Amino acid sequence: MRSFLSFLALALFLASCSQDNIAPKSDNFPNIVYIFTDDLGYGDIGTFGATDIKTPNIDRIAAEGIKFTHFLSASPVCSPSRAGLLTGRMPQRMGINSVFFPESFTGMAPEEITFAEVLKEKGYRTAHVGKWHLGHMQKYLPLNQGFDSYFGIPYSNDMASVVYMRDNEVEEFNPDQTYTTQRYTEESLKFIDQAAGEPFLLYLAHNQPHVPIYASPEFHGKSKRGLYGDVIQEIDWSVGQILAKLEEKGILENTLVIFSSDNGPWLVMEDHGGSAGPLREGKQFTFEGGVRVPTVAMWKGKIEAGQVYEDMASQMDWFPTISAIVGAPLPQDREIDGEDLSVVLFENGKREGDQHLYYMLDDLRAYQEGNWKVKLPFKGSKGAPWSKGVPAHDTLLFNLQNDPGETTNLAKENPEKVAQMIRSMDLAVKQLGPLPESLVIRTPQDRSHYEYLEGKVKSKEE
Repeated sequence: MRSFLSFLALALFLASCSQDNIAPKSDNFPNIVYIFTDDLGYGDIGTFGATDIKTPNIDRIAAEGIKFTHFLSASPVCSPSRAGLLTGRMPQRMGINSVFFPESFTGMAPEEITFAEVLKEKGYRTAHVGKWHLGHMQKYLPLNQGFDSYFGIPYSNDMASVVYMRDNEVEEFNPDQTYTTQRYTEESLKFIDQAAGEPFLLYLAHNQPHVPIYASPEFHGKSKRGLYGDVIQEIDWSVGQILAKLEEKGILENTLVIFSSDNGPWLVMEDHGGSAGPLREGKQFTFEGGVRVPTVAMWKGKIEAGQVYEDMASQMDWFPTISAIVGAPLPQDREIDGEDLSVVLFENGKREGDQHLYYMLDDLRAYQEGNWKVKLPFKGSKGAPWSKGVPAHDTLLFNLQNDPGETTNLAKENPEKVAQMIRSMDLAVKQLGPLPESLVIRTPQDRSHYEYLEGKVKSKEE
């Protein structure tokens, strides 16, 4: 009897000691809805300063949750950005430096671990609706990266042979993109209807407002910024439909909703390309306009309403954050570059780490530490139909807290700070270790989608 009582006491003691470390039961896990846009600018959302585009539903997420004013993408172009989001890793670690094309036979390695796989291990139903752009061959598609279902365009909507895929099969060739945002919304609502009652992940990645841009007839002429504004207002309508469905199902209060963009606006497309607001440059560049993206999140009752977080955070942070929320340990066989944002979301705390390496393709262009950012010399570019021309510059130093628009170069008057930043950057690069060669083999055929794009843009203007 004494042995039994001793065993019982020990068991109760261990249980009480470990109570705080027990992961929540799966029926207490939050649903997660991640809404991702393509080439959306920092200045295209009401809560981030847009006055000619109305976005009440996205603004609602900020008002009832948290707004990040210094949220950085993993890359100023699409495929690397998405790889960084899903895995929490710098895309250069995966050899994903550029954009995959319909001619590409490669993609993100199936051995990479996405947050969809983490959630699936915890009993979640997982769905991806929309743009994938991490390889369209079957071994690289979403069903091999933790998603139970997939519907969408597997690459950018300007590329040749646009198709809708369902799971691993092509469902429709040359779809009418006028209704793509509506179609993605319908598929998302259908998934929520089917999945409600068990924890689920919905990763909704809109192809818009990447050019060529389309809005359904109901939204034409609704904004004060032409067709581009109409496109954004339709995306905002989609966000509203998602929120309404979550409310209808009585699960909004147990759902983490995140809204963001893969990179900054494609400014060379002019009135079809969005606005970076007060930030400098846009997509394809490592000035803030190319990588600082509008990001908001809400989880009613968990994230205090009306928060504004002004320190740096990263798209790569969502992988460790989501893992922490569901009590999943981080993989120990690879480096995870993101930081857990739980203390920011739920405790009004501060993110760990204040460093960021800015790559364009496989070229290191800039480094941030705290409020300071150093940009390496750049030879400039003449520009092209798909890339904005920019002048050459020498080493640049900015204080982002005082000058987020990167207007004033402080390098000459702060040579010691420049030297310290370069040393810190070199150390950060060394800590990355050897990086693999790029998975995206650039060939003359890689230009096909740009040539296709030129034709599409011209046809819209004629």
